[in-house]
Amino acid sequence: MENPFMIEAIKEACKALEIGEVPVGAIIVRDNKIISRAHNLRETENQATYHAEILCIEEACRLLSTWRLNDCDLYVTLEPCPMCAGAIINSRIRSVYFGAYDSKGGACGSVIDLFREGNFNHSPIVYAGIMEEACEKPLKEFFRNLR
Repeated sequence: MENPFMIEAIKEACKALEIGEVPVGAIIVRDNKIISRAHNLRETENQATYHAEILCIEEACRLLSTWRLNDCDLYVTLEPCPMCAGAIINSRIRSVYFGAYDSKGGACGSVIDLFREGNFNHSPIVYAGIMEEACEKPLKEFFRNLR
């Protein structure tokens, strides 16, 4: 089933693909409206932390003038890594919707589940596998072209 917010995250992932980045896209939604959007820029900016989720969270915090995003939802095309999961916890994002699973770096259940460790002060609700095939498509294209 198509999800209009995940479709927008996929559009962000495709922007990353066009510039040679690992195609991951993210958006943040508040009150049923997109307030921020981003895609990976690690290679472009030579910054290890420039994952789509981090950039999207930073933009939302600037826009709302707060670090607390407790009434916001994150849509991301790939399961967040440990760094991004930490940023999600610290920004108090309400819900995370992700598309493709990341068997090598996913921190929402694939490798580890940081949100279910039980020792953090916040745990978002997680919805996994949202439009999974459509989210995997740009990733598969990217890695196929590398070989």
